[in-house]
Amino acid sequence: MSNVNKTTSAKDKNLVARDAEYLWHPYTQHKTAALPIAIKRGEGALLWDEDDKQYIDAIASWWVNPFGHSNTFIADAIYKQLTTLEHVLFGGFTHEPAVLVAEKLKEILPQNQQKFFFSDNGSTAVEIALKVALQYNYNKGEKRTKIIAFENAFHGDTFAAMAASGISFFTEAFRGSLIEVTRIPVPVAEQEETSIEALKQLAETDEYAAFIFEPLVQGAAGMVMYTPEALNDLIDICKQNNIFTIADEVMTGFGKTGKNFACDYLTTQPDMMCLSKALTGGTIPMALTTFTQELFDGFYDDDVNKALFHGHTFTANPTGCAAALASIALLQQPEMQENIQRINQQHLAFKTKIEAHPKVKTTRVLGVIFALELKTDGEESYYGGLRNKLYNYFIEKGVILRPVGNIIYILPPYIISDELLNTIYNTIESAINAIV
Repeated sequence: MSNVNKTTSAKDKNLVARDAEYLWHPYTQHKTAALPIAIKRGEGALLWDEDDKQYIDAIASWWVNPFGHSNTFIADAIYKQLTTLEHVLFGGFTHEPAVLVAEKLKEILPQNQQKFFFSDNGSTAVEIALKVALQYNYNKGEKRTKIIAFENAFHGDTFAAMAASGISFFTEAFRGSLIEVTRIPVPVAEQEETSIEALKQLAETDEYAAFIFEPLVQGAAGMVMYTPEALNDLIDICKQNNIFTIADEVMTGFGKTGKNFACDYLTTQPDMMCLSKALTGGTIPMALTTFTQELFDGFYDDDVNKALFHGHTFTANPTGCAAALASIALLQQPEMQENIQRINQQHLAFKTKIEAHPKVKTTRVLGVIFALELKTDGEESYYGGLRNKLYNYFIEKGVILRPVGNIIYILPPYIISDELLNTIYNTIESAINAIV
């Protein structure tokens, strides 16, 4: 009888109260954080909570929903796949959806990308790339055990990905347990030569297996942007010194920068690319790490011990592959490409308007990404007071934005209307006036 009463009692509680009993949320100090918002449904660029309050998803739910919530085109593809083959192990087996994803990506990725390894998320995509770089040299009997990365990078939360990340409070507890990574300055305006010289000095030591970077935009650092020309120079240095290059396109991939991939702006292409987030349109967790033929050949041997012993239970899940194929098809539609350009033009117009605001320090735009940095008296911490005040203000106004310290950014679904974009812009402007 008591069990029945407990069940009934649980059902009487709202979703947030039930969540608080059991769930541990990401990047959350539960003792001090506000309770989460319970979302019950989404459509397009909008979400609704359990009290029917409407929110504009101005960051595409951590950059994964470029085609909007509850997209019926992707949902239909998933349903069709579920009625045919929902999953089969990928060790010793294959299936058409996985082959089709590889064939489709081969058409739109830089042409040096020849081999494709499936995993589950952005962190694992990076983990695989770093393991491949290290083991490639091990297989050849060469001792290159270090990695180069940018300052303030973010590449994920698994151990190698975490080691390559430069946001210290994410990794401080694990110092001493990580692979060795040396950081160089990001080649932002007027820092290009400093970055290049730092890389040259490291490259000459023959100790480094790979250089990993977020191409053109450092997302978690606050949408920090730098030029393709600077990145071309860095990649060239690595190629001259037999250091593999890894483009972490988990955030930038699939249209965010105005092109299919940020690497499409480059003249010198990386050896590896990491893809996830928008790969399946925000529906099913899936990731890919892509490689040149040279990297694959470094594991192709009569010696079984030189194989890449890495895998995931849901590697190349057919349902996820169906979602990926539908997402890529949507991305390639002329209407979607026009949406990306439309959002870019709207961002540029807002940039022109807001950059003269006395409380705005800098603004920047690339593709559908907009960011502004606010003037402050001192350095603002990642989850500091100003950030929290801004976040709470936006939530109160029904706009989902997650400022990074004193940086506010927008990265909306491509299907967002001009009307909703203007609401976001106006809310940001009113927040600056009210809080800063």
